[in-house]
Amino acid sequence: MGFTFIHAADLHIDSPLAGLGCKDALVRERFANAGRRAVQNLVTETIAAKAAFLLICGDIFDGEWRDVSTGHFFARELGRLERAGILTYIVKGNHDAESLISKDLPYPESVRIFPSRKADIFEIESLRVALHGRSFASRAVGGDFLASYRPRREGWLNIGLLHTALDGSRGHESYAPCTLDDLRRFGYDYWALGHVHAAEIVARDPFIVYPGNIQGRHARETGAKGAMQISVEEGRIVDVSPLTLDAARWAQALVDVGSCRDEADVVARIEAAMRAQYEGCDGRPVALRITLQGATRFSCRLVAERERLEEDMRAIGFRHAEDFWIESLKIETHAPPKKAPALAEADALDVEALISAAAADPQFSTILAELLATIEDKSPRELRGALESETSALRDEARDLLLGLLSEREGEA
Repeated sequence: MGFTFIHAADLHIDSPLAGLGCKDALVRERFANAGRRAVQNLVTETIAAKAAFLLICGDIFDGEWRDVSTGHFFARELGRLERAGILTYIVKGNHDAESLISKDLPYPESVRIFPSRKADIFEIESLRVALHGRSFASRAVGGDFLASYRPRREGWLNIGLLHTALDGSRGHESYAPCTLDDLRRFGYDYWALGHVHAAEIVARDPFIVYPGNIQGRHARETGAKGAMQISVEEGRIVDVSPLTLDAARWAQALVDVGSCRDEADVVARIEAAMRAQYEGCDGRPVALRITLQGATRFSCRLVAERERLEEDMRAIGFRHAEDFWIESLKIETHAPPKKAPALAEADALDVEALISAAAADPQFSTILAELLATIEDKSPRELRGALESETSALRDEARDLLLGLLSEREGEA
């Protein structure tokens, strides 16, 4: 007998979309409900697939939440699954462990939540499926978290649910650390993982899978987001396919302006990239980060004019759609090799060299690093760590900004 099940994780319901609210309140209002709409999409697609069950592998919520409607919304959506005769199995992740309110939510009877003291097994006798899982009791769990998982149930399809960063090599904090060999030793047919927000089929024998989060939350979580749909035939997994669920999309566009003759060429090239990105998002609201690259003689002028150019791009974005927002415009261009000065070396004043030397001063770098550390301390948790390597980039931007302003002054003279 064949059947389908859905594997999701990292719903982070009502998590704020970082990087939007401080810039445009109207845009934030349009994007604010994307997380809830993604959950509704998950439930709708699970019902449409006539899935036998839904697995949710941690971080349903975004830590402690004050508005009880967050939990009630989730319980109501699970009620839709119950009415469709679909079971839901949940392991709590590190963010869920922080939430005290969620412990008392009125979940439907069709919901099974794995305990945290040790791993347990839920059986679906009619399908001969054994589900193994364990919830987080606290935010931090050690490498012995797997120890209480049970051996495989022979003659059954065995599925393990685990919220983990594996060995931590995917850029996430090391929660429930383990290796692929640790998982393979259990002999399960499918490991349903959570915690890493990028979808990945880590291994196929057995299947070890991250579905990613169902809704991107900031500019580093780009592209389609969703869950995995798994098909089973005669007790064997025969297909694992991505299921797109996100209700708003973060995107990035790299635009080479090296061959542009003037700013009008730059704007035309950016607009072409914007159009391509929006068309690829199937009508979803889009938050796009644009990065300009390449060697151009007006690199410093682009830096000096960045804020004005960014606002112009936002206006162009709204011509395409009211939900097309330019999250930021990054300038990573550089000036082409400089020709030797016409004056004798003794008489030439190389302003660019003087400014570059000042920018490279170790004391200036120290001041920048201290400022970045202060900003990072006050940033949302999901953005911390993003500024660690920005000292050099900011130093170069400050240099180019000053050179660009001097270039404008020379043009006016």
